[in-house]
Amino acid sequence: MAGNERSIDELYQDDPERADALAFGRKVDVNRRGFLGGTGLAAMGAAVGGAIPFAANMPGGLIPAALAQEKPAPSKGPQYLKFPGKHEGLVLLGDRPLVAETPESLLDDDTTPTNKFFIRNNANTPDPAKDPDSWKITIDGEVNQKLEIALGELKKKFRPVTRRLVLECGGNGRSFFTPTARGNQWTNGGVGCAEWTGVRLADVLRAAGVKTSAVFTGHYGIDGSLADPNRPALSRGVPIKKALDQNNLIVWAMNGEPLSTIHGGPVRLIVAGWPGSVSSKWLTRIWVRDKVHDGPGMGGTSYRVTIKPMIPGSKPDDANFRDLESMPVRSIITSPSNGTKLAGDVREINLRGAAWAGDLSVRRVDVSIDFGATWRQAQLRPPRNRYDWQRWTATVRVPSEGYYEIWTRATDQRGTMQPHIAGNWNPQGYGANPMHRIAVLIG
Repeated sequence: MAGNERSIDELYQDDPERADALAFGRKVDVNRRGFLGGTGLAAMGAAVGGAIPFAANMPGGLIPAALAQEKPAPSKGPQYLKFPGKHEGLVLLGDRPLVAETPESLLDDDTTPTNKFFIRNNANTPDPAKDPDSWKITIDGEVNQKLEIALGELKKKFRPVTRRLVLECGGNGRSFFTPTARGNQWTNGGVGCAEWTGVRLADVLRAAGVKTSAVFTGHYGIDGSLADPNRPALSRGVPIKKALDQNNLIVWAMNGEPLSTIHGGPVRLIVAGWPGSVSSKWLTRIWVRDKVHDGPGMGGTSYRVTIKPMIPGSKPDDANFRDLESMPVRSIITSPSNGTKLAGDVREINLRGAAWAGDLSVRRVDVSIDFGATWRQAQLRPPRNRYDWQRWTATVRVPSEGYYEIWTRATDQRGTMQPHIAGNWNPQGYGANPMHRIAVLIG
């Protein structure tokens, strides 16, 4: 490829057929999914590190998983987080505010360890609370009695519960959109499934007495915006029906330990199944409102997806957007990791992964080793409790040495399946959930 050519990612985004021709000498046959001629096949095999047994099934214009470059710094590779108590493998997406994602292979635990849990801040991290139990939370607005309660009192007055719940950033998967959408370029790592201990949000709201006029909640923490520390960095909320879901928690512990400051300690919300932005960190107030909340991060294109598809890059019409509520169905492969090399005599590959679907359950997970020509159903474990992710396993048999891509896709209880590519482009890049694929080289 000429020295002044753009990166392979840029080429494939703008003109996949030209990228194929430049990189591998591949021509596309409209009567077939795609094929590699002699020199092209050799070039691609050399690029990915081995022969491609299922090359005839490889879709034209597909960047091989082995060549897909990390974002946001493709020329340098990923930048890794250096933070006390955090795994050295987390990938840094931004440092002001601090944002870091967890590679899929580090999400191989049933319960995500705290040191492997992703970080998503909207401002600078507040100082640790000097006396966590004296931390005050206010419930006001459309309630019969304003409730102001310290964390220590909250622990005593309400029954504590522990649940394993998925927490996922609303922008998870954003990097898969073409063209690029605004924001942190998450792959699949803006998610984790920890054990959270706290009290039911519904119990606390009912103690304050929710009025019939209540429509929405507004959530507030102590983190001020980077531009103006006196203004909230983010204040989102949910419809009152969702707020009263028995699975939402006000939590003070994560995986059996006091909630760390970086994850919202000493106390935060967990609103199960919905974008992490409604699960306010460093919680100080829940404002029960008689209308849809209008705090920072509400309205416009913030945490909203299109109702009807829009032309990428065109001017958004606010009337064509709705709030992103239940997160979309997603499945990831957590073992083996992308780029794994196995001995030449290996003919079976054991796979592990996780799947989840926001408010819904996952009906099935399927895997493919031949670029989606055929699929095999994985074994799917039930969740431990509602809003837990579902772990899955599968064993696939390969015919020979060579380069393989393993693809996974999940289907939710309503029959909605992960798409092959990210669809419904929107300016801030929410809801991208294309199937996950990894490269494995045998031999």
